[in-house]
Amino acid sequence: MTEAKPTLSELVSEFARIGCLSFGGPAGQIALMHRRIVDERRWVGEDDYLAALNFCHLLPGPEAQQLATWIGWRLHGTLGGVISGLLFVLPGVAVMLGLSLLYVAAVGLTWFDAVFLGVKAAVLAIVAQALLRIAGRALKTGFHRALALAAFVAMALFAVDFPWVIGAAALAGLIAARWRPGWIGAGHGAAQRSTTSGATIAGTLRTIIIWAAIWGAPLALVGVTLGLDHILWDIGAFFAKLAIVTFGGAYAVLAYMAQEAAGSLGWVTPAQMADGLGLAETTPGPLILVTQHIGFLAAWANSAPFSPWVAAVLAALLVSWVTFAPCFLWIFALAPWIDRLRSIAALQAALSALTAAVVGAIASLSLWFAIHLLFTREAQLWGLVLPGPASLDVAALGLALFAALLLFRTKAGVFGTLMAAAGAGLLTGLL
Repeated sequence: MTEAKPTLSELVSEFARIGCLSFGGPAGQIALMHRRIVDERRWVGEDDYLAALNFCHLLPGPEAQQLATWIGWRLHGTLGGVISGLLFVLPGVAVMLGLSLLYVAAVGLTWFDAVFLGVKAAVLAIVAQALLRIAGRALKTGFHRALALAAFVAMALFAVDFPWVIGAAALAGLIAARWRPGWIGAGHGAAQRSTTSGATIAGTLRTIIIWAAIWGAPLALVGVTLGLDHILWDIGAFFAKLAIVTFGGAYAVLAYMAQEAAGSLGWVTPAQMADGLGLAETTPGPLILVTQHIGFLAAWANSAPFSPWVAAVLAALLVSWVTFAPCFLWIFALAPWIDRLRSIAALQAALSALTAAVVGAIASLSLWFAIHLLFTREAQLWGLVLPGPASLDVAALGLALFAALLLFRTKAGVFGTLMAAAGAGLLTGLL
């Protein structure tokens, strides 16, 4: 297939369209870009597209946005990458900000709470579906299944922080690749020779310095003007750290946020966490936009010296910046080395082990959501949070089963399931 190079204006037009239509999570977004960029436009070849997608799986953060950035970089260098990456996320950022504003304006109203009971029930089914899908892809060997179980126990029973879990998993993958390669499975045994595309160490270091400065500039401004004890600094620093350790997509992000933002930090409630994912599922762009909503709510509740509206909007924009700016850093610094990175057997082994641990993290998240959705009271046993035996919410259980039936047995899809569950929640509230 002969590849055609678009003009810059054609690239802008195409990614403006993709950004507005990229519903359905990373699988749908990657499929949309494949159809538009590879099949119809023929701007990128099939092999190069798949190689770039595999490369993006190595990186923390939203792989679909990184892939969009890579496409722009491949076609028009750094400027093209910035354009395509921004256009992929800006529509979703704008829509999520609007939804967050509506959320705080309507929360507490009877009909609104009924609607979002249905949304939270759908979210439980969506997370369960993601768990099964990722487990089917990631748990290839007994070693992977053991890592997933260990990650689940560590997070669900002992509240071990997610960064420690994935760090330990990656280390276990490296050790297994060295001493027990059979535990990792096929495809991770030996590195193959590869080439780079104009990559130089000096150029890579220069790119890292420039984009690290761009990434950190707003957070530094907050620190200088408001101080290191202000809520905006805490929010920016937390989500900047999150951007580095979020392998495994938005559901892994939620597992970590459930530990911190809805746990030790106390910024949001479990119900607000589930609401945020429900909102993110209805917007174009990466599901990791859920972080923007959580930052918005955290600043809304701790707004001084600003009004709640101003603080919340500033926090939402800051969270979006520190979440997505590193994607440009990873792509611009590492894309020229794509072939060499993909051929390092130890790196591939560490990634497979890390992905297995993410399955355990998402399982922990599923349990956490289920306890907080289906039971109105919690009990403590040896420091563990367990559901209160007599507090089962029958309406929430019925809505969750309805959402699961739609998602697993019909072609309603994620968006259709969310809308149907929201409608069912409203009807339940009226009755």
